[in-house]
Amino acid sequence: MIISRTPFRISFVGGGTDLPSFYHKEDGQVLSTAIDKYVYVVVKEQLGIVEYKYRINWSQAEFKNNIEDIEHPIVREALKLFEIDFPVEITTFADIPAGTGMGSSSAFAVGLVQALFALKGQMATKYEIADLASKIEVNILQRTMGKQDHFASAYGGTNVLTFRRDERVNVEPVFTKPEILETLKEHLLLFYTVVKRDASEVLKAQVSNQGDNFSKLKEMKSLVDPLKKQFCSELNLADFGKILDQNWQLKKQLSSDISNSYIESIYQKAIDLGAYGGKLLGAGSGGFMMILAPKNQHEAIKKAIGLYQLNFNFDSSGVRITYYDQSKVNELV
Repeated sequence: MIISRTPFRISFVGGGTDLPSFYHKEDGQVLSTAIDKYVYVVVKEQLGIVEYKYRINWSQAEFKNNIEDIEHPIVREALKLFEIDFPVEITTFADIPAGTGMGSSSAFAVGLVQALFALKGQMATKYEIADLASKIEVNILQRTMGKQDHFASAYGGTNVLTFRRDERVNVEPVFTKPEILETLKEHLLLFYTVVKRDASEVLKAQVSNQGDNFSKLKEMKSLVDPLKKQFCSELNLADFGKILDQNWQLKKQLSSDISNSYIESIYQKAIDLGAYGGKLLGAGSGGFMMILAPKNQHEAIKKAIGLYQLNFNFDSSGVRITYYDQSKVNELV
């Protein structure tokens, strides 16, 4: 049996420039970080006496004998790529629901790919894992989405991700003092809006209007460098919040589906109570709202917003195998 653990991510600025519709014209760039909320993928090779060759446990239970009959699209395509033609059971658990703006499907794809590499007794780099996971979702399943989530989850930590026209991705770790990360964490609030959505559907409207949106996406990309400097020098919370707000104001202009009166009311309540800035995580329309605010205003903001607040820390390890029991290989690093 093999268990992989993959972190979810928070994207600060530049989201949307990781879509092919942007980076095929100009390199895209995103600054994001992984957090200590995870998706776990359990993969177990079964004996040949089982009734069904493939058992998949997610929001539903699937019992199939043919790969093509598997309904979970990522599982189906991953099993085909890895040529898994023996009885196997796959189960997944997650700390955060899907469709909430933290890259859940991509984290799952990364965790599944890592676990299947291990099941086959094969070593793979984090780049190879992220690249294959993104190809499953973007190229094979043809979902309207970018690649930032796959690389953020695979690598962990805080990174500037650059998306090249030739499909390469450059992962540049943002080296920062532990006290800067701690200060940032202490001033960030994550509120669950209780609205789940399909990120691919939200992004379709953005991509369909790519011509008008290109200049706005370039502006969002231009915020990466100044935010990176906040991590690498003396953190100024007011300036950090201003950059987040600039990104959010630009993002809302990409599509009418990204925000709504409910989301705007949440954000405005925080701003009225002294928040430095913030943004909705993910593609838009729902999920988690991230707010950066003075600590002495946190309780007032929590009371005014009245939504579940997610406590978190930063993750630096990325995807990893947390349990490995496979007789075919003596050791896995």
